[in-house]
Amino acid sequence: MKTFSLSRHSRLFSVPDNNNTEYLFVSSGDTPYQEEPYRAESYAIVYIKEGGVKLNAGLVSTDVIAPSIITLGPSVIRYFSKSSEHLKMDVIFFKDTFLLEHHADLFFLAKYDFFENSDLHVLPLQESNLIKFSKIFELIQLTQSTANYRQGEIIRNYIFALIYEVDAYRRQHNLDAPSRLKEHPLLTKFKLLLSSSYMYERKLEYYAEHLHLTPKSLSAAIKKYSGRSAGKWIDDSIILEAKVLLQNKSLTVSQVSGMLNFSDQSVFGKFFRAGTGMSPVEYRKKFN
Repeated sequence: MKTFSLSRHSRLFSVPDNNNTEYLFVSSGDTPYQEEPYRAESYAIVYIKEGGVKLNAGLVSTDVIAPSIITLGPSVIRYFSKSSEHLKMDVIFFKDTFLLEHHADLFFLAKYDFFENSDLHVLPLQESNLIKFSKIFELIQLTQSTANYRQGEIIRNYIFALIYEVDAYRRQHNLDAPSRLKEHPLLTKFKLLLSSSYMYERKLEYYAEHLHLTPKSLSAAIKKYSGRSAGKWIDDSIILEAKVLLQNKSLTVSQVSGMLNFSDQSVFGKFFRAGTGMSPVEYRKKFN
């Protein structure tokens, strides 16, 4: 599956990766906008210091305005587009193997929904609480720029500090509850089912049956609660996944079609063209 490696991120931001395959720190005022969907092999914690950016994570689009923190896990399909002329941000990319190298709990990162839940990726910061996040990123930058025998260990502990601070900030300000309370329970259940099923099932009847509704009732309800029909949610999820898979040149279009459970490449091609206005081959040519 096509993912952005740490080396790919270092090239994207035009910073040296120093042959480090476990983590990467970027401080950027000249940020490239990756406007095609992708996954990454690493986790990322982003500190938006000035300006703003539009984050598209899964099927959720959010205008992120400074000061804010963005948290992204490897499985999240994301892309970024410009929302302001001026943007300054710090980013620490890290692999779970690096963070948990000496940690007894190998499921530590799974405890924090804000890495994977599209409704929780963005944490707006109040000025009164900004200083701690700012100082931790300053310390990471200072450690990165200074030769230090314990550099990896020190940065690892700063990442732990960031994760704990994000979690504490959310709990203190009860930031997880509002998004969940605003969303209708049926929409939440549908999105959870969709996230686990869209790779192999795109029939509306399947989702309606599992949610104990008729297809018509489900579609109307999801449209009412989200502004997007159930069928559109399903199609958009598959299109997004297809775009990521098609960027992987080691996969043929036929293989991508099979991975998404289409009966043949022709059916997949028609589906993809209907959703994007171009064929899978035409989309892939954009990355030559």
